[in-house]
Amino acid sequence: MSTPPQGAVARVAELAGRWFGVLVILGAAVGLALPGPTATLAPSVPLLLGVIMFGMGLTLRPADFALVLRRPWAVCIGIVAQFAVMPVAGWLVGTLLGLTGALLVGMVLVGSAPGGTSSNVIVFLAKGDVALSVTMTSVSTLLAPVMTPLLVLWLAGSSLPVDTAGLLFSIVQTVLVPVVAGILLRVFASRLVAHMLPVLPLVSVTGVVLVVASVVGANADAVISSGALLMLAVVLHNGIGYLLGYLAARAARLDEASRRAVSVEIGMQNSGLAASLATVHFTPLAALPAALFSVWHNISGAAIASFWARRPTRDDRDDRTSATGTG
Repeated sequence: MSTPPQGAVARVAELAGRWFGVLVILGAAVGLALPGPTATLAPSVPLLLGVIMFGMGLTLRPADFALVLRRPWAVCIGIVAQFAVMPVAGWLVGTLLGLTGALLVGMVLVGSAPGGTSSNVIVFLAKGDVALSVTMTSVSTLLAPVMTPLLVLWLAGSSLPVDTAGLLFSIVQTVLVPVVAGILLRVFASRLVAHMLPVLPLVSVTGVVLVVASVVGANADAVISSGALLMLAVVLHNGIGYLLGYLAARAARLDEASRRAVSVEIGMQNSGLAASLATVHFTPLAALPAALFSVWHNISGAAIASFWARRPTRDDRDDRTSATGTG
């Protein structure tokens, strides 16, 4: 008996979600091997993120956001950690490794950026609290016009004007509108969405792999010539964010799904925004940490998603126990 096409696609989607980390590394390798063709995808990154966020919206329900609103403590912990852990970690790692000038400013700048939109995809694949992740991304981005320049001024000794209107438009365009559209479609066409849900991981994985390939392709020369020291700084910075984000959420007694969301949100930054601001307001050299961070945090995030995807949260275990009738 042949497998129905929809069932086959669902199986491919499941495999893609399970091996997300490997696929992202392959995407990065393609970006390095074919920088010209993959760099041409760079202008399509906002569209790809919009498609990914629309898929995230399809997985959410209004009740998910009502749950977040009923526990503002989780959002507060996440936002405080976002603007406390990463900027200081960027300055500390850069200083300890001897980075100075534009490179140190770049480390602080990427640490002071808001959460990246791709973090929502990673949280989704890691079986974390997607509603909390989207809320944290949105709130941190709305606070960024004030927080980012203040943090850079404090830690790097430089002022950094931020295009508030452009920043707000960016988050509305790439996060809020697609997510709300997905939620509304699920509300008003729930049966249609129910058939789409099994294949959504394939859409998310494909989108992230294309984004990584385009980012690596566009920055291939910088990635190759940057040297091991700066790469070490980026890896440490990202890892500190994941670790301290998770520990902060655990100390606040948040559930496992929320811990995963906070960890990923803290570790993954809007490095594309940081690179753009560094190029405009400082020098291209200051954008190098953000460019490398953009590559690495997608690879590390994919690895974390693959790790957590195979380890259910307590709620997942409880759901399976209820379904089987065992106790």
